[in-house]
Amino acid sequence: MPVKKISISAVLSIITKTPVFDVRSPGEYNHAHIPGSFSLPLFSDEERKTVGIAYKQQGKQKAIKLGLDFFGVKMKLMVEEVEKLLKKNKHESNKIIVHCWRGGMRSAGVAWLLDLYGFEVYTIAGGYKAYRNWALEQFSLPYKMNILGGYTGSAKTALLKELQEKNENIIDLEGIAHHKGSAFGGIGQPEQPTQEQFENILALELFTISGENNTIPFWLEDESQRIGKLNIPHSLWKTIRLSPLYFIEIPFEERLSFIMQHYGTLEKEALIDAILRIQKRFGPNETKQSINFISEEKTREAFSLLLTYYDKTYLKAMNQRENIQALLKTIPMKTTDTAENINILHSFIHQQ
Repeated sequence: MPVKKISISAVLSIITKTPVFDVRSPGEYNHAHIPGSFSLPLFSDEERKTVGIAYKQQGKQKAIKLGLDFFGVKMKLMVEEVEKLLKKNKHESNKIIVHCWRGGMRSAGVAWLLDLYGFEVYTIAGGYKAYRNWALEQFSLPYKMNILGGYTGSAKTALLKELQEKNENIIDLEGIAHHKGSAFGGIGQPEQPTQEQFENILALELFTISGENNTIPFWLEDESQRIGKLNIPHSLWKTIRLSPLYFIEIPFEERLSFIMQHYGTLEKEALIDAILRIQKRFGPNETKQSINFISEEKTREAFSLLLTYYDKTYLKAMNQRENIQALLKTIPMKTTDTAENINILHSFIHQQ
């Protein structure tokens, strides 16, 4: 069966059932890729550089011959790698998708090989670049969002996950970003993805969750536009800020106890480093006092100062929303107990 080119929209309709193989170099793949795709590099990073130089300096035919030198010795290994990945991931069909950066010679060469071997091969028209353009378009679409808000320490992420358990649609921005949001949010977390990969994952989740014509509502946790080193795309951020905000209001001491449970046992050095990262906004006196508290094993006192700072910061940001009075729905809660709070939240929504 000859290799077929398919559009990115066609790819998205079969992406959960059909394995995608990215034949770009490891460096390109590691920087950003289609979520769920497998790396099957035609060239190493160094080989890609060498072929690229040859193309610029000596022309297309010289570059192709050089590329064939690299490709020839890998043919058998690439076929076996595809077989191994299909078996490991229990794909019974031999249908596969192959792509490179723009749908050019790299994907064409690998697709020819895999088609010759007997796979049913599709290539993406426009390659990874087509997916990237599609991903960026997703952030400007209208979505029906509900925003779960609350001061730091309100156990919003746990409540968001509980909503998911109750068959509500959610997108976990902090989970995608590998960061919990505050200066302390990166402690103990995996390395954050690149900005491009964060956007790639987020775009696919938006597409999957919101359904055809973006009509299915979903929940997001209220975040700053910046999550660690990553930024929520500006057009999506604007939509978030114009969406209904369900603010769970939990007493300060309850939230402080929750913070102590999750951060109170962290190493002193990690806590102090996190405090120093916000010292310009936190203030010199507060920074010094908090660090002294940490050094003296008075962690609760340190977190009390920090929580006061974050409360002020959150309140200021919340009130900067356009039409905040119409968007804001305040829901009083006594504790951070998720099982109790999910019932309160659902009861409030039902009454609305």
